[in-house]
Amino acid sequence: MSMLSRPASPNPQPRALGAWLLVVATLVFLIVVVGGITRITESGLSITEWKPISGILPPLNDAEWAAEFDNYKQIPQYTAFNLHMTLDGFKEIFFWEYVHRLLARGIGAVLAVVMLVAWWRRAVPAGYGWRMIGIFALGGMQGAIGWWMVYSGLSERTEVSHIRLAVHLLAALTIFSALVWTALDLFRLARDPAARPARPAVIGLVALGILAVQIMLGAFVAGLRAGYAFSTWPKMGEDWFPQGGWNALLGLANLWDNPIVVQFIHRWWAWVAAIAALLLARRAMATGIKGPVHAIATFLTLQILLGVATLLTGVDIVVAVAHQGVAVLLLASLLWATHGLDKIKVS
Repeated sequence: MSMLSRPASPNPQPRALGAWLLVVATLVFLIVVVGGITRITESGLSITEWKPISGILPPLNDAEWAAEFDNYKQIPQYTAFNLHMTLDGFKEIFFWEYVHRLLARGIGAVLAVVMLVAWWRRAVPAGYGWRMIGIFALGGMQGAIGWWMVYSGLSERTEVSHIRLAVHLLAALTIFSALVWTALDLFRLARDPAARPARPAVIGLVALGILAVQIMLGAFVAGLRAGYAFSTWPKMGEDWFPQGGWNALLGLANLWDNPIVVQFIHRWWAWVAAIAALLLARRAMATGIKGPVHAIATFLTLQILLGVATLLTGVDIVVAVAHQGVAVLLLASLLWATHGLDKIKVS
């Protein structure tokens, strides 16, 4: 009974709370990877309804499977590409979207339990309660963004909007970043009760912003299937930029709507992101921070190799998904380095 009673006085446990937030961040990383599989396998539109509660259970009998398949047959994607799809084929694409949505619910449930237990045990350090609530609210908003994205492909389009796909991915990574940053703050607090939350250095914010643009471009590439446009590197076919690649009728919209232009920008903005990451690593190294420097070097090298391999393999699913996953790990390493640059404590 004493284990269930609420402590009479605050009992902050920053290290334990930080560890749990990293568990949730790991789940967010996993859902981003599954989201990549969902996109490449064209599974995202297989579930045509948003049922936050009842949708936890998959179809359990032949009648329910037939009903789900009939719903899918009503959308343009089925008519345009999958008229010969069998029920077994539908079950394959349904699986990935179901796992994606189940993970989303699981992340919300785990975070809610962590928050409630920490509140009940009065284990949340002063000043972190509202931050926890904010992260949870972002998770709820992400669910709505996910459905907003799926809805774009149910009536006229044969796929989800690549713009909405990018918003969905960036929202997920915003949650991931908030979880990682808050966990790092809590670990610092556990080491030194006088420590205040870290303030990001300008060089870190710049590097993170440039990486965010590159990740957004990656989402555009995935949403427009632009990775299939040219499977050569470093040139696009025989040219650095293919003749006729710029559509004058689109104007500036070429930058986000033209698959050829989007692939071209994604290729070369990667080097801007690499330089920014290396400059951040150099600053971190100069201040004696080695852990995140090694992480940045490792994940940056791997990410560049995976990006090239994604093109040369014609967007092999394993390589492409690994490319997306390592982007998240690179983001985590930049967050780690940026956080470490602020070592000031409350006097």
